[in-house]
Amino acid sequence: MMYALGGELVARSLAAQGVSTLYTLCGGHVMGIYDGCLNNAIKVIDFRHEQAAAHAADAHARLTRNVGVAVVTAGPGVTDAVTGVANAYEARSPLILIGGAAPLKTKGMGALQEMPQLAMFQDITKASFTITDTASIPARLHEAYHAALSGRPGPVFVEIPFDVLFNAVEPPEIPGRVTLVPQEPQAGDVAALFELLRGASKPVLIAGTQVYWDAAHTALRELTEQTGIPVFTNGAGRGTLPMTHPNCFKSARSAALREADVVILLGTPLDFRLKYGQDGWNPSAKLIQVESDPRELHRNRRADVALTADARLVLEALAEGLQGIRYDDWLTRVQAIEAKKEAEQQQWTTLADSPVNHFRFGAELNAFVDENTIVIGDGGDIVTACARVMDVTLPGQWMDPGPLGCLGVGVPFAIAAQHLYPDKRVLVINGDGAFGLNGFEFDTAVRFGLPIVSIVGNDAGWGNIRVIQQQMIGEDRAVATSLAPTRYDKVVEALGGYGEYVEQPQHIRPALERAFASGKPACVNVALDPKGLAKTAPNMAYIL
Repeated sequence: MMYALGGELVARSLAAQGVSTLYTLCGGHVMGIYDGCLNNAIKVIDFRHEQAAAHAADAHARLTRNVGVAVVTAGPGVTDAVTGVANAYEARSPLILIGGAAPLKTKGMGALQEMPQLAMFQDITKASFTITDTASIPARLHEAYHAALSGRPGPVFVEIPFDVLFNAVEPPEIPGRVTLVPQEPQAGDVAALFELLRGASKPVLIAGTQVYWDAAHTALRELTEQTGIPVFTNGAGRGTLPMTHPNCFKSARSAALREADVVILLGTPLDFRLKYGQDGWNPSAKLIQVESDPRELHRNRRADVALTADARLVLEALAEGLQGIRYDDWLTRVQAIEAKKEAEQQQWTTLADSPVNHFRFGAELNAFVDENTIVIGDGGDIVTACARVMDVTLPGQWMDPGPLGCLGVGVPFAIAAQHLYPDKRVLVINGDGAFGLNGFEFDTAVRFGLPIVSIVGNDAGWGNIRVIQQQMIGEDRAVATSLAPTRYDKVVEALGGYGEYVEQPQHIRPALERAFASGKPACVNVALDPKGLAKTAPNMAYIL
């Protein structure tokens, strides 16, 4: 009779779920899983820090709309990955973190790297548990996949002790891939939606992360073109309606919310990005909330209609029920507001200053990025400025940390993206502060031959905090927010990549062309004006 080790069963389970890649940093507690991956055609990409491995698995999940899997060793390996799990939780990403653990037979006796691990994940995962029986590994992992993907997607932590992984058992049946049936909206809820929207004259729709996860982009486009409802995108919803579409807006959101009589939130939480549904909103506006997570309903503002349903099915129902209804006057009004805002912003995007202004930086990137480019935002001011300028046109083309605002995701996200899409250009927009957190993962990109490119907006500081600090207490008392004007391009060169340093705005695009043409992981390091945003948009808030 053939027996299988626990690590082999882990790999077979991953393969059955369609997982093609495992992201990790090696450790003795989990090395049995790697051998199983070799037997089951699963690529193993190893990082220099467990946080980066978790971020990469998060990106893998987002880009495949399936689980992404990271494996880390016990103790400090697990604690290093906590930030990646927390970020995935807030971003609604189905990351599976498998953590090693001390053997069951010595539990509580003080084994190497033994510590209580499950408790750390209780509030930042959809589930966390220990597998205590080798034969149950496939079934328990199947539970983890279902928990991660169902309803509001999110991470799961699975702890597997050393002896459970290295025990040999008669191989159990491997469950098939988790597939989910889209949740249909209730007829009464749909009728309530129709009633509000048929009586509306100034509706707006804010398409959030759920629109991406439910693959609702075609339905979104058809609805707005049929009715003329203005659309704003949020989170992973960016690109579900092309930002070049005449019904998609980014600069007019605040003005539109002040006038809107009905606001449709489609998988968009009422958090700081939308001022909690309060400040700046029309106080008499009716609110429609569509969510995959019922806990988000009525949070911070009571919704007039609230339902838990699949975003695509809701949009299709709206298109059917609103036939013949159009909001052309309102759409024209929002288009005029957007055009005025864009004209005001153009004075910043055309600045010829050296060091480079943040908005000119973003404009140069916008001219460079095409539909074959995946863009990853990793920073504070520089990413916020670029998000105001750049036109994303495809679902999944833009990735950022999400509402946790976790810096350091850029290079790990890019590694996963380039691995999954070797024929695409992968561009990271890095702040210099953010680059310092996981920039050493260029070593990983070099080792695996993944020609990602990071463009660093280098203003020699934590600009998002420094500007506020200087405004509040004065430049002479600003502490802990200054960095050196480090040559990050030279760091990447030293790791085996390609680097360029840029000081003039007109040199940005040619440098990017050369970086991608090099065929190596690359860094274009751009000197930015430390006071750039204070000059152009001193009160700009995050809009990601």
